[in-house]
Parts: sequence; C-alpha cells; structure tokens
Amino acid sequence: MAGKVVIEASAKHTATGHWNTSQIPAMVAQDPCSLQLIFLHGLGDTGHGWASTLAEIRPAYVKLICPTAPVMPVTLNAGFRMPSWFDLRSLSLTEPEDEAGIKSAAKNVHLLIEEEEKAGIPSNRIVLGGFSQGGALALYSAFEYKKQLGGVVALSCWLPLRQLFPIAALGNKETRILQCHGDSDPVVPLHWGQESYKMMKTFAPNSNFKTYMGLSHSSSTEELSDIADFMKEIMPSL
Repeated sequence: MAGKVVIEASAKHTATGHWNTSQIPAMVAQDPCSLQLIFLHGLGDTGHGWASTLAEIRPAYVKLICPTAPVMPVTLNAGFRMPSWFDLRSLSLTEPEDEAGIKSAAKNVHLLIEEEEKAGIPSNRIVLGGFSQGGALALYSAFEYKKQLGGVVALSCWLPLRQLFPIAALGNKETRILQCHGDSDPVVPLHWGQESYKMMKTFAPNSNFKTYMGLSHSSSTEELSDIADFMKEIMPSL
C-alpha cells in the first residue's frame, strides 16, 4: 500500500500507510463504540479520490480509512503502471484472473483490519467497502476473513475468483452486504454485478443488490445516501 487517508470519527455513537503495517503508527484510545469504514478505491485512483466524498456522507461516529493501492503494471492497460490492488488481465468473466495477486491483496486488507482491532476496535464494528476493483477486493477479502465484520459495501464491482466459492468463504456469510451498480456502466457491466449477487446469495443470504437508473461507472447522490443509511442501520445491531 502506498499510503492511506484517515479521517477520525468526530463523535461517539450513542444508540441502545503502507502494506507493511509496522510502518503505520498504532492508533491509541480509540472509541470502541465507533464504526470504522475501510474503503478501497478503483483502478488508477488513490485513497484521496473517495475520502472527501465519503467524509461528507458518513455519520459523525464513523472513522474513515481510505488506503492507496501499490503502483504496478496492469495487463489490461498495456502494462502501464498505476495504482492497482492486483493485476487486471481483461474485462471478461471467462478469462483467467490474477489469483495470486488477489489473494495477496486480501491478506494485506486483513492486516489493515487487524491493525484496527489491535487499536481496540472489534472486527464487528469494521465495515469493508470499495469501488470497482476495490469493491471486488472488498468482497473477496470479507469472505476470506474468519472474524465477523460489521458489513460490506460493494460498488460497481464483481466477486473475483468466484469459481472458488462457496468453498472459499471462510467467514462473513451472515454479514450484511450492500451491493450497488449502475444500469449504464460501460466498464463493469451490470450483469457482472447481478451474476455475482445471485451466486453470493446462495451462501451469503444477507446480501442486498441495488440498481441505479442511468448511472455509469461512478457514484450518485442516491447511491451515497443509501451507503449512509446502510451504516446507520447496521450500527444499532453491533
């Protein structure tokens, strides 16, 4: 990881850096009643790309962590180097995926989660989210994590290495998942998300899929509002 943007929670909830985490200073005296959102950006972006947008819609008790992916050559873009969580080889569900890269990236996401746990935040108060490639990694990482997470937010994405599921799902099969996708997405087609959702629903029954009319490969006010509502809804049950 090339670094991360961290926006601390500004209030308590009152309801009934680097891939080498040794280089990330440990947070101290964190409020265990807060909620953490770790959000992974899409291909070629950075943690700054989503931090300001999510900061505007997050509840005050949510701490926001937006890491930046390492820079690497991306096969899909003729080997051009850019921030990427793993190599993307094609825009086809039938082509081979970067299995080793996806699994390695998921382990690093798990390290981020564990850093928050060490700082005093229970795993079930950590929400994992992402957009596009980052959303794909968020889904995979959640199912590969044995401890319960607070929720998953997956935007304009797909479940990678889906041929390995449901056997590969080691945890979070009962965790609430919000999957969002625009019906006019030219980069990650709507049917990618729909097919992933149908497959996930067979072993993760608390998945929910929302489609946004006219939305391309981006976000919208309606979608952001749904994300904010999702975080508010899951908090009382944690």
